[in-house]
Amino acid sequence: MHRREFLAALPWTSVWPYASSLTTSGLPMGTGRLLQRAAAASPRLRITEMELIPVRVTGRTTWLNLRLTTNQGLTGLGEASLGRRTELPDLADCFALVRGESPFRIEQYRQRGWARASAGDRVRATAFSAIEQALWDLVGKALGASVSDLFGGRLRDRLGVYANINRATSDRTPEGFAANAAAAAEEGFSSVKAAPFDGFPALTQPTAEVQAAADLGVACVAAMREAGGDQLAIKIDAHSFFDVPLSIEIARRLEPYALSWYEEPIPPTRVADTRAIKEAISQTMAGGEFLFGMEGFALLCQQQAVDIVMPDVKHCGGLIEARRIAALADLHGVLVSPHNPSGPVSTAVSVQLCAAMGNFDLLEYQWGEVAWRGELVDPPERFVDGTIAVADGPGFGIELNDALAREHA
Repeated sequence: MHRREFLAALPWTSVWPYASSLTTSGLPMGTGRLLQRAAAASPRLRITEMELIPVRVTGRTTWLNLRLTTNQGLTGLGEASLGRRTELPDLADCFALVRGESPFRIEQYRQRGWARASAGDRVRATAFSAIEQALWDLVGKALGASVSDLFGGRLRDRLGVYANINRATSDRTPEGFAANAAAAAEEGFSSVKAAPFDGFPALTQPTAEVQAAADLGVACVAAMREAGGDQLAIKIDAHSFFDVPLSIEIARRLEPYALSWYEEPIPPTRVADTRAIKEAISQTMAGGEFLFGMEGFALLCQQQAVDIVMPDVKHCGGLIEARRIAALADLHGVLVSPHNPSGPVSTAVSVQLCAAMGNFDLLEYQWGEVAWRGELVDPPERFVDGTIAVADGPGFGIELNDALAREHA
């Protein structure tokens, strides 16, 4: 059966269920049944190949793009970027779980790979998540539907985005951070993020050294505020360099600069300590960028230790798990701002996820690394006044520009 005939034969309400009616799998009511029926209607569609396409960006960044191909020529994209890595051997094990299978059998893949992916190894979790992303792209293309439609339909046509200026800031002085904050604001971004405490010394080092690093970080935030003006929202990621007393001390020193949020001054797995910091300071707290699965976020949300959680589709278990995390957060009044210091493929994936998410806050964008970034996908990635449009095309609505990818392999 052709996919148009298949969709025409289904009741409209079973194809496009309302987003708030979620199953325990994180999918809207009816979507799981839709995938089962679609698989039955397309018995010959099978996954045959996997290709890893690394794109070298800077000395700090490589985008690892993944492509699955079927026997009928459909392709699906995912992203498995993990810092400077140019290879991810664990992808082979994950691909073995879907080779020869229908792309519609996403829950089967999750069941087969979950124990290994959830064992605590970030590389395995990233490989598992990338394959799941690509399966959704294939499903959307096979059905001629965007992934956000499969997730209950979009709630918004454009998403707010904040510019993470950290990797683009090679000059780690107050002047360097200020210049990039002002440049991002000039491009239309109303919110920026930086990590001016990167390189912070171990707390066992001499007090004078620790104090000097704290003073420099605070000075960088002050310079960003002066350069960006009062209207620019400033988010600070502390990358877990502090302990509880220092977290509180730094937060109080930053109060005059009216932060938009204060992110992970300590590891978010230390839930009780994170909550203690939150209760002692005035800033909004965010965290959870590398946590895996709903279980990894459960205590943060249940204890309201942060105001905003930050699941990353590259690391958290994929799109279904990100939706489950968002539903859990919503139950406890916590917002979701997906972690996404990534390439344009992960951004396109995250856009489809966030378009159908009720408690979405803002999406992260890795600003300013290379001028050709937007051209790596077709249609090109574009930001207007700090927003990005939700693609209308099937799946994630993009294809990779292979020629440009090869230039930067």
